[in-house]
Amino acid sequence: MVQGPVRIETPDGAVVESDRFMVAICMCRRSKTYPLCDTSHRRKQRDEPSAQRTP
Repeated sequence: MVQGPVRIETPDGAVVESDRFMVAICMCRRSKTYPLCDTSHRRKQRDEPSAQRTP
């Protein structure tokens, strides 16, 4: 987490800016908004059959 706003220059010369007050930097490289984190690293939770109960 980095306190924003931020301006990041990537190794290929592209510049990414964010005016948010806190910015997460992606470490897993799965993010569609790399180098900013979009929480792509999180696994999607599936509803387990035992969690779905009928009355």
